[in-house]
Amino acid sequence: MAESDRLSLDAEVNERAKVEEVELGLADRLRSALGCLVTVHLSGGETLHGTLAHAGADALVLHDDPHQILVPYAAAARYVGLGRFSRSEPSKVRRGLGLAHSLRALARDRAVLTVTLGYGAGPVRLEGVIDRVGRDYFDLAAVVPGEPRRSVHVTGVSSIPFAALAAIRSPLVRDT
Repeated sequence: MAESDRLSLDAEVNERAKVEEVELGLADRLRSALGCLVTVHLSGGETLHGTLAHAGADALVLHDDPHQILVPYAAAARYVGLGRFSRSEPSKVRRGLGLAHSLRALARDRAVLTVTLGYGAGPVRLEGVIDRVGRDYFDLAAVVPGEPRRSVHVTGVSSIPFAALAAIRSPLVRDT
């Protein structure tokens, strides 16, 4: 009887573990690798390396001195270096912060960014400052190299759908 009860309990524990595993998302797997060196192979063929610094709802951030790289999950073909564990995000608020939130933070910083678009014949890189972020796109103002973002220095504005975004490289901001 005791052996039967133990086997029944083991089966229930295994079944519950499988149910929990099915409910885990990619962000949960990435979150467990925070602080680890990770390689991200983008769908467009480019490969990025860096220390995983953040795993949000729609994108991750790699630190690759002297830059940080924002990568939407949809742009990645595969990840290397994640390990076997998962960690869920306990904060409901943080779970709801998506790609648009990250892009708005970059827009507030007004830093010159390198934006990689990942579709077509190969990666296309644009440099500029994010002017505006909508629900599913952002506007990137190309500026004269070495000049601050002022209307007289803007050479053109591109509207970029989130779906076309492969990565954004920005200067790494260190906490002091």
